[in-house]
Amino acid sequence: MIARSKFIQLLNVAALAVVFSLPSLPTGAEEVPLDRVAAIVNEDVVMASELESRTKDIYARLEENGTAAPPRDVVVPQVLDRLILERLQLIKGQRVNIRISDADLNQALENSARRQGTTVDQITEMAHKRGVTLSSLRHQMRNEMIIAKVQEGSINRRISITEQEIDNFLSSEEGRTWSSPDLNLGHILLSLSSGAPRDEVAEVEQKIRDLYNQIHNGADFKNLAVANSAGQNALSGGDLGWRKTEQLPSIFIAAIENLSPGQTSEPIRSDAGYHLLKLYDQRGAVKQIVLQHKARHILFMPNEIRNDEETQKALNNLRTEILNGGDFAVLAKEHSEDIATALSGGELDWSVPGQFTPVFEKTMNESEIDQISEPFQSQYGWHIMQVTERRKQDFSKDIQRSQAHQILKRRKFDEELEIWLKEIRDEAFIDIKL
Repeated sequence: MIARSKFIQLLNVAALAVVFSLPSLPTGAEEVPLDRVAAIVNEDVVMASELESRTKDIYARLEENGTAAPPRDVVVPQVLDRLILERLQLIKGQRVNIRISDADLNQALENSARRQGTTVDQITEMAHKRGVTLSSLRHQMRNEMIIAKVQEGSINRRISITEQEIDNFLSSEEGRTWSSPDLNLGHILLSLSSGAPRDEVAEVEQKIRDLYNQIHNGADFKNLAVANSAGQNALSGGDLGWRKTEQLPSIFIAAIENLSPGQTSEPIRSDAGYHLLKLYDQRGAVKQIVLQHKARHILFMPNEIRNDEETQKALNNLRTEILNGGDFAVLAKEHSEDIATALSGGELDWSVPGQFTPVFEKTMNESEIDQISEPFQSQYGWHIMQVTERRKQDFSKDIQRSQAHQILKRRKFDEELEIWLKEIRDEAFIDIKL
């Protein structure tokens, strides 16, 4: 939440915009339109310039994808609603002091570029063509990472996976078959509260049926998603990307079970509302072999009397001591500030892909066996690492159960996320000024 003084300053900007836009005596100077408030969100605001910038970016992305864009009076309310939800989640992130380090942000940009088969420079150039500066791009990605952490922290508290649920999953046909395909899906959501009155349910049900008929008669799914969907991917045409079957909510799995690529599901009802799913394509199967690392690390954290530079220097001195014959385990017990691993000499045991932060896994993947890494920074502080063993391992029973837990958690996460977003929107003070 921003400070009250900052909130007042922001409102003063809006007030000045009104004052300077009032008719006045001719002065010979050309009037310059000033920014104004598009919406008040609790103690924060969404500015009209921000709304316009995001709207232009959405239109540019739709044009790049070859998707026909609806008129502004359809897109702008969608964009404003997305900005309001983002602001609510960023406020929550500020309250719990979530920070994204430059190192993690740089790694996220590199990972994004790699997934798109391009480079950070090329992503920057494409953004520049849409009128987005590098600083704006980094700011937007940092906010997206903060929002992801807010969602993870808020939703995980609402999710419980029992051992019996894992047993049931592993004994099911789906759980026994680890060769389920990857699915490329589109999604449309018409939001509806679980306790909505009958007339509202009937209205939304009729609308989703009308959308289904339009798609069946040849209407563009992505265009309809942009214009109508309340889902998180609406402004990208409802594109969910490639998903594992087991990562989808149970009701989605049943709905797409008999679909062929190009087909759209019948309307589906969940606690979040009504859904339509389009299967664009499917491919591949789950691999059974994973590369695992056994590693140990030492963590130093910056504090009031030791800044980042001094922390890195202190850790580098410890690394030099190890290279000169010092015992890693002994020094980890004496100096590491990771209380969870210090007493075991910094041991992390065998890893599972995705278990650690991206920069940690990148260092682990690139390290030679027994090599002592250079100091590197994560969101937790500064580390040095030693990979002691590496193996390609078939899924063990423990890893299978961990995978099953993540699958079930992902399903519940997606279901709970839409409900939670509606709850925080309903609980917030929102005053739209447009």
